[in-house]
Amino acid sequence: MDGPRRLRSCPRDTQGSDWSGCTLQQFMDCPYNLANNRQVRMLADLSLVGCYNMSTVPEKKRAQLLLESAKKNLRDMAFFGLTEYQRKTQFLFERTFRLRFIRPFMQYNSTRAAGVDLDNATVQRIEELNELDMELYDYAKDLFQQRYQYTRQQERRQQRIKNHMQQSHQGLGLGVGLWPSRSRQGSVSTLEYGEGEREEREEGEEGGRTEEAGSRLPTEDYMNQIINR
Repeated sequence: MDGPRRLRSCPRDTQGSDWSGCTLQQFMDCPYNLANNRQVRMLADLSLVGCYNMSTVPEKKRAQLLLESAKKNLRDMAFFGLTEYQRKTQFLFERTFRLRFIRPFMQYNSTRAAGVDLDNATVQRIEELNELDMELYDYAKDLFQQRYQYTRQQERRQQRIKNHMQQSHQGLGLGVGLWPSRSRQGSVSTLEYGEGEREEREEGEEGGRTEEAGSRLPTEDYMNQIINR
């Protein structure tokens, strides 16, 4: 082929509007099949490699540039979900955009593809053709789990602080001294909370407001020192 190696259509595309009637082997053998590593191309910045001009960047470097670009763009997204984790996807979506669905997401693990019987050689060939997509998925799954765990921890920490504040105000309203004297601040928390919870409180920066309750309440700064200890 003379000139730059630009995007070409598979022979099948010139014969019909789709790939119906095409065998899996024919589908895999087409060198211009855009189904291969499609997810990476959809997420990556194609201008980094001259879009579909295959002569601008060596093939190996082109693949690495596209994969790294796809990973970066995925990280920069405020939210993304995974079909395999419907409940976690719903949880992250609701916390990210501060809204609630009226029904929980349903998890369906049976697909049409699961019923296709393929020999090991064919599976290996498919994996080779979609090597970049498979690496991107592994990266996405790890990033997704990190975001989920972080969001859960943040939510639990905020709930503990909220509960602690409510209990403290209730105790003070009844005249029960839940707050230690300043001389005892250094001994607080290990007995009242587990060590892991104490460490989490040290990372938090939640504050609270005080109100008059018939007796002198601790100042806001003092309360913050206890909570964030």
